[in-house]
Amino acid sequence: MLSVLILVLLIGAALIGFSPSGINGKFARGVALVFASIAFLWTIVLAIQFHPGEITQQFAESVPWIDVLGLNYNLGIDGLSLPLLVLNALLTCIAIYSSDESLQRPKFYYSLILLLSAGVTGAFLAQDLLLFFLFYELELIPLYLLIAIWGGEKRGYAATKFLIYTAVSGILILASFLGMVWLSGSSSFALATLNPTTLPLATQLLLLGGILVGFGIKIPLVPFHTWLPDAHVEASTPISVLLAGVLLKLGTYGLLRFGMNLLPEAWAYVAPWLATWAVVSVLYGASCAIAQTDMKKMVAYSSIGHMGYVLLAAAASTPLSVLGAVMEMISHGLISAMLFLLVGVVYKKAGSRDLEVLQGLLNPERGMPVIGSLIVVGVMASAGIPGMLGFISEFIVFRGSFPVFPVQTLLSMIGTGLTAVYFLILLNRAFFGRLSAQVINLPRVYWSDRAPAAILAVLIVIFGIQPGWLARWTEPTITAMVNSQNVVVAVSLDKAMGAKD
Repeated sequence: MLSVLILVLLIGAALIGFSPSGINGKFARGVALVFASIAFLWTIVLAIQFHPGEITQQFAESVPWIDVLGLNYNLGIDGLSLPLLVLNALLTCIAIYSSDESLQRPKFYYSLILLLSAGVTGAFLAQDLLLFFLFYELELIPLYLLIAIWGGEKRGYAATKFLIYTAVSGILILASFLGMVWLSGSSSFALATLNPTTLPLATQLLLLGGILVGFGIKIPLVPFHTWLPDAHVEASTPISVLLAGVLLKLGTYGLLRFGMNLLPEAWAYVAPWLATWAVVSVLYGASCAIAQTDMKKMVAYSSIGHMGYVLLAAAASTPLSVLGAVMEMISHGLISAMLFLLVGVVYKKAGSRDLEVLQGLLNPERGMPVIGSLIVVGVMASAGIPGMLGFISEFIVFRGSFPVFPVQTLLSMIGTGLTAVYFLILLNRAFFGRLSAQVINLPRVYWSDRAPAAILAVLIVIFGIQPGWLARWTEPTITAMVNSQNVVVAVSLDKAMGAKD
């Protein structure tokens, strides 16, 4: 059942890519949307049949592939990967729907989006280290081309920078994966047979270092973040939706799945530094966002700050904090995608994202009142206002992390206040006051422009009021994962104390 998710997207990419050259952008978009919708509906079927109480991998598939390398085609799904799969499928549909019908080379564009989505889907499903790495790398080239070909004025620079950073990320992750398998004496890369906890602590720390930096680049965490604002600014709106909504989550997912889960002893050892690293990312991202005058760049820097919350929760490693980390990943995926969509509409209609130029867009007669109202909703959600998913996810992160790292948690909470500050600056400058002369004759905004963001706004409110509908998928898996980690750490401490005696 899981392979269908990947195959549908790959078949769609191939059909569009090898279709006759005369098809127009509208037809190519329609075909891509059909295949993306099939994949989305299939994830819904999987979610309905998924048993949240079972902590083992469900719908597992295992096919021997290259025995000499220890590589097998192992797929599975659990409470950690299922919400991210649904998020990826949903945002792929929205990104395709939001794409411009008149863009150049539509066959290539939509093929790349489907290929990108297939790579992300495979990475979330992979139950083999090497298979995960292959899917992780698969999404690299499509995203590079989507920025380099359909991006803004400085797209070449931004795409190359993204490529270099992500290539380094891949090298570090691959080196750590190889070290885990070869040094632990495992005969394959299958997660089910891998046990790197038997390695000496120094070796585990070395392997964890590669994973932290590798996935830290992908998330991105300070100081490995500089590729992200450039990529967002130069990427088109649909690609920014996928980049912020889904692709950054590959990094946080990797930290939880391969760092915290496979190397618990080393993870516990470095946890205080990770919490401090999270605080730096939160406060630095928020401070940089305050200084921006480009709306898109402001949302991009807010992502850096919000990903710091995930690292803080992962460092604390309590069942509640890790549940908060997963909730924050979903919350940020929905909210950031919504904000990028709305900023994209503003740029499309007003021709600028500059807060020094835009003013009075909330004007009910000649402005964009519905778009402005949706941005208010998105800003409230991102700033953690009660009743929104952003509030409940950040509250769980802070509640779960405070008993372990009280100082770092309190400092991170300052980031929530700063989020409200920079988004209020955005609202005050761009949406209140009199319409500025540059945007006094705005083109009409259609409901087709508003619909994708409106759908995300509804989800943000629904899950903000009923977070249990989201948490029920994840909580048993996360609790089992954290309890297993704590057992390993306790046994290691007992051994260390016994050796001293």
